[in-house]
Amino acid sequence: MQKVTIAKGDGIGPEIMDATLDILKAAKARIEFEEIKIGEKVYLSGDTSGIGKEAWDSIRKNKIFLKAPITTPQGGGYKSLNVTMRKALGLYANIRPCKSFHPFITTKHPLIDVVIIRENEEDLYAGIEHQQTDEVVQCLKLISRPGCEKIVRYAFEYAKLYKRKKVSCFVKDNIMKQTDGLFHKVFKEIAVEYPDIEADSWIIDIAAARLADTPEIFEVIVTLNLYGDVVSDIAAQISGSVGLAGSANIGELCAMFEAIHGSAPTIAGQNIANPSGLLKSAIMMLNHIGQQDVAELVKNAWSCTIEEGIHTADIFMEGLSKQLVGTREFAEAVIARLGQKPKQLKVAEYERGVILNLPKYQRKLASSKVLKGVDVFVHWNGANANKLATQIAKLNTDIQLTMITNRGVKVWPDGFEETFCTDHWRCRFEVDNGLPANQSSIPQLLARALEEGIDVIKTENLYEFDGVRGFSLGQGQ
Repeated sequence: MQKVTIAKGDGIGPEIMDATLDILKAAKARIEFEEIKIGEKVYLSGDTSGIGKEAWDSIRKNKIFLKAPITTPQGGGYKSLNVTMRKALGLYANIRPCKSFHPFITTKHPLIDVVIIRENEEDLYAGIEHQQTDEVVQCLKLISRPGCEKIVRYAFEYAKLYKRKKVSCFVKDNIMKQTDGLFHKVFKEIAVEYPDIEADSWIIDIAAARLADTPEIFEVIVTLNLYGDVVSDIAAQISGSVGLAGSANIGELCAMFEAIHGSAPTIAGQNIANPSGLLKSAIMMLNHIGQQDVAELVKNAWSCTIEEGIHTADIFMEGLSKQLVGTREFAEAVIARLGQKPKQLKVAEYERGVILNLPKYQRKLASSKVLKGVDVFVHWNGANANKLATQIAKLNTDIQLTMITNRGVKVWPDGFEETFCTDHWRCRFEVDNGLPANQSSIPQLLARALEEGIDVIKTENLYEFDGVRGFSLGQGQ
């Protein structure tokens, strides 16, 4: 018997959770449920995180969490509980299967059957932002080798377990050569370990276009956090409805399962919400904990219900659907069909007792790290880069001013007068003799900047790792 923490959430959450639990109990899932309170009421009680200590204790003890949608109150500095939980519990992989249920649910893409596997903890979602000048704010994009290796390996292992033949990597490394470049590099390294699975890579813009146009060319997609957030909603919507999609958030120790839609407070309590998204999440949970027999039973019963045209209002269509039902009635229809198999939709057949277990990340040997200079970011209200260079060159030590950029574009030396400049300037200082920079050079440079009245807002050291440049060139270099 597996103990699972559940939260009924807000809005339509209690209704769709009750419907889902009724189905799981009727299917004789070997689960014991432990309920916690999270979400709007907890927020409004004064806890800005939306979750209390007892709820955390339950999730961390049971390791498996089935969660209905919650409402985050507007204003008041309330943090997203979903993001908090993913990071706090180390839930590094977000899995969203998106499949067409043609011809029973309307879609322009009857052949779509793709799984989006999204990195869940880092990228721009680290949420590290600063205002640096009057005109410029920044958001740091953090990508780590452990994060890349874990999510890419998960994608290939998922494809192997579920007998999918191809894994596609979505990146933008033609522009972000260091961050997205690392993700792509790790993808290529790990792909060679799976010779029976085809691996290809796509630039995210054309990849999203092809996903929207011809999604049947993809089977498993692995990508970074922001791209994954966008393309998973695209895939869910074009497959039929975001309301039908479930998701899993998987970590090394814990896992959380949830529908991808929101709490829909405007229809709460009216018995019209579709419980399918949360039910599909529960099916993923059953697979995760090794109860594939129950997952298969429930998935087939759900497919039979959809095939017979028994639909809730969000997917009901005159001439296609046969019977309009509410939340409770839909659950009752699924329960009545337990043990049946669909006639047209694919019959669910899950391999028994197989659980996806990944090896823990093994830290690599440290690289040879050599300091080559520093980028000094300056708040300056002038517009003439040559004038700024004259002033900044006064800071030279054994590291010399070699370039100034504005929003990444080289404006000195040999800049263009047509380039529009803000008040945010990157001044690059580098050694010119091929030797490592002195560690004391940067403090000396900053001390001189203070003496000269130069407003330094940030510095970034420039390194080589095993002889390879670890920083990007300026646009136009």
